[in-house]
Amino acid sequence: MFESEVQIRVRYAETDQMGYVYYGNYGAYYEVARTETFRRLGIHYKEMEAEGVMMPVLEMRCKYIRPARYDDMLTIKLLVKEKPKGTRIKFEYEVYNEAQELLNIGETTMVFVDMKSGRPTAIPHGIHDKLDSYFTA
Repeated sequence: MFESEVQIRVRYAETDQMGYVYYGNYGAYYEVARTETFRRLGIHYKEMEAEGVMMPVLEMRCKYIRPARYDDMLTIKLLVKEKPKGTRIKFEYEVYNEAQELLNIGETTMVFVDMKSGRPTAIPHGIHDKLDSYFTA
């Protein structure tokens, strides 16, 4: 299993009239966690696109447990529990506040797509090179 953590401070513009983080922002928080985690691993999305592969979201699930509020420092824990295979990778997320209270859980399934054909393609070897060692038996 692979896991990583990213911290994000809630900005005022990300809250709604109730003072809670607007529900739609959690998908953006998940994206920050994915992008920063990949960057730390030496996987750069921009380079992957330059090589003709994109990684759109196929499915997203999100469960709200407690609200996050303006100026909270959030920790987004990203987990890859299963070794990526085929054309897809599934990320799971846990969002905590500074008191380590679980606020949100979610998951995204991403599919690797050849940008020219628009069809699913195998996971790039560079991603396997960076992640496979976390899934040894």
